[in-house]
Amino acid sequence: MFFQHVYDKTLAQASYFIGCQKAGVAAVIDPKRDVDTYLEIARQNNMTITHVLETHIHADFLSGSRELAALTGAKLYLSDEGGPGWEYEFDHVGLRDGNSFMVGNLKIETFHTPGHTPESISFLLTDTPASAEPVMLFTGDFVFVGDIGRPDLLEKAAGISGTSDAGAHQMYKSIGRFSKLPDHIQVWPGHGAGSACGKALGAVPSTTVGYEKIRNWAFRFSNDEQGFIRFLLEDQPEPPKYFAMMKKLNKVDRPLMTAVPKPKALSNHEMMEAMGRGVKLIDARNKTEFAKGYVPGSINIQGNNSFATWAGWLLNYEEQFMLLADESMLDDLSRKLMRIGLDNIMGYVASTKEYTDQGGQLDTVPVIDIETFKSQLDEPNIQVVDLRNATEFKSGHIKGAEHVFVGTLLDNLDKVSKNKKVMIHCQGGDRATIGYSLLAREGYTNVLNYSASMNEWLALGNAVEF
Repeated sequence: MFFQHVYDKTLAQASYFIGCQKAGVAAVIDPKRDVDTYLEIARQNNMTITHVLETHIHADFLSGSRELAALTGAKLYLSDEGGPGWEYEFDHVGLRDGNSFMVGNLKIETFHTPGHTPESISFLLTDTPASAEPVMLFTGDFVFVGDIGRPDLLEKAAGISGTSDAGAHQMYKSIGRFSKLPDHIQVWPGHGAGSACGKALGAVPSTTVGYEKIRNWAFRFSNDEQGFIRFLLEDQPEPPKYFAMMKKLNKVDRPLMTAVPKPKALSNHEMMEAMGRGVKLIDARNKTEFAKGYVPGSINIQGNNSFATWAGWLLNYEEQFMLLADESMLDDLSRKLMRIGLDNIMGYVASTKEYTDQGGQLDTVPVIDIETFKSQLDEPNIQVVDLRNATEFKSGHIKGAEHVFVGTLLDNLDKVSKNKKVMIHCQGGDRATIGYSLLAREGYTNVLNYSASMNEWLALGNAVEF
């Protein structure tokens, strides 16, 4: 058997390439949308991709299953569980609980494991030449390392009311079924630490059934279903805004993108004309560079591992946008964007040089240190805004700070004063710079950025309240 774990650290998303070397055929489980990765693995190992599998209708990334099938001729093997409203709306081989099929000498059995979503399935793999016993379970968003999938995404992200409690009850039953599997089976989940599909995912890539029974919190409630449900639903992080669109696009017959896009270079004139029409300019430079000088009206989303998540919070799927990024970053940024379906890249500019050469004036971010921040906390005309998520805020915040999560800042501008001096912060500074750029774009001229944020505040022993 051939096996390769493919991990996208930007979305904390795992996919899997499994193959039968004797037959020269392979399956890919939960592929990301830039599918050239799998084509290259197949080429290097002289294999043909014949099967493409999905564990469920994904909410956190745009699946590349149909792109991969279009390029290889592979068949799609997808869940037909979940009932009305949970059907994939394009051709596929429908799978139900207990169905099995072969990929060369590899046997794959379908387990219906609802809870995260009603149609969720897991795949149990047996390497038949080696043993009659199953060796791997691909769980998708069912069981993670140290955690389990959240059932509230459908309600919070997609607006499907009443699904949280029902999903939690289903998850409890699915966990009971999982606990009956042999301890030796390897568990390969769909996500790792940093994913919003759970609240305490482990950082190691895999685990075993036996180890999860010992260390995963979900198995402490084997005789307490209500306690399990309460713990599962409390303190889940805010699901990114783009999750609702992913649920839709992963279910319907959408246009395909079988290659990584190559954004075109824009002149300064084209950039300024587009900004004049309201097209957003996303400045992907480091927050420090941005603070030293940025094009007025641009939005800072650093091109790091969180780039796609914040782009998904702040960009509209129907609107064009532009990038300010060095040419060397474009392939990486384009991949990150296409993985969540943000395909409307109008083009890019490589730097601010042409803008300034043609007389444009850059704005700067007023970054303040902790002494300046502390000296003004008790002034009467001050507002302190904490841009972290709700769980972080509840775990300890600066006295008097008001909470406005940066992902929903544009929907809550009424909570940020234009008549007071506003000091913003987050945990490490990245979100504070995003927030500053959003507020400046909306006409705020009274904002100071305490960029060192809570990391420095806590490191220096300053008090917080709860």
